[in-house]
Amino acid sequence: MWECEPGPVRAIDILFPYSTTTNMRNIVYYVASSIDGFISRPDESIEGFVGDSSGVVKYLEDLQNFDTVIMGRRTYEFGYKYGLQPGQPAYPHMEHYIFSSSLNFDSPHDTVHVCAPDLNFIKKMKGGKGTDIYLCGGGDFAGWLLDNEQIDILKLKLNPLILGNGIRLFGNSTKEVQTEVLESTLYDKGLQVITYEIKYPETTH
Repeated sequence: MWECEPGPVRAIDILFPYSTTTNMRNIVYYVASSIDGFISRPDESIEGFVGDSSGVVKYLEDLQNFDTVIMGRRTYEFGYKYGLQPGQPAYPHMEHYIFSSSLNFDSPHDTVHVCAPDLNFIKKMKGGKGTDIYLCGGGDFAGWLLDNEQIDILKLKLNPLILGNGIRLFGNSTKEVQTEVLESTLYDKGLQVITYEIKYPETTH
């Protein structure tokens, strides 16, 4: 299993008790991308991405509907550029699970947990109680989740920008899947938010 540190509660059966309903929590990858599928430039810069559209306002409003966020180490550390302090929550109303085998904090906030990779932990989390789970990034972590058929919804903030190079939406994943468009809205500044349901083969998902 994945053990999350720190925190006095270590057993994932306590962290994520199974829901009494048959509904599973979706993992929702809500992410900005260029037209050619990059979530940032090679140096992790997001220069050129739309930052002041009504679509961004809608994204920030949508985040209030999540009580849990998951991400990789580099995505969490990206927040340092914007004033995030190590070990503190990026989203005050959410429980944070940062998946890394190398990240450590001296005195993390109670809502910030560092987890070592294990697919069973992700499945346990999806079977637990709570809202859908916000996947913040990054590309490599999202690619690993896609390879293991754990991402359910992709909400793509498609920017009117072609980068040509950078960090890919799903890292080095080469997995092929079908999707269904559930919703598409065009906002000002050319930002389009497209919601896809990911359709895994019935025999494997």
